[in-house]
Amino acid sequence: MIRLNLTLLLVVMVSAFYLVHTQYESRRLYTAVDRANAASHKLESEHEQLRVLKREQATSARVQLLATNKLSMRPVTPGITQYVTMVSGASVNTSAPVSEEKP
Repeated sequence: MIRLNLTLLLVVMVSAFYLVHTQYESRRLYTAVDRANAASHKLESEHEQLRVLKREQATSARVQLLATNKLSMRPVTPGITQYVTMVSGASVNTSAPVSEEKP
């Protein structure tokens, strides 16, 4: 009888330790999932901010301002436009087209 009681006590103790371990592991995994969800939410908000910033940087007014100030570009006018035409003939070098300036 004592042997059966000791065996049952051992089974109850092992079961109790297993239950404590399982609860601990469950809590640890829950906190890991919670942290991952928080990190995901933070990354989503940063991604949205970057999208807004990208749209802001690509506005036509900003591009025009950068082209004018930093690249010294100017708007296209007919007075500065160069028209390139190909001269028809057998001995025409196609790598060097002839350019004409039209007013």
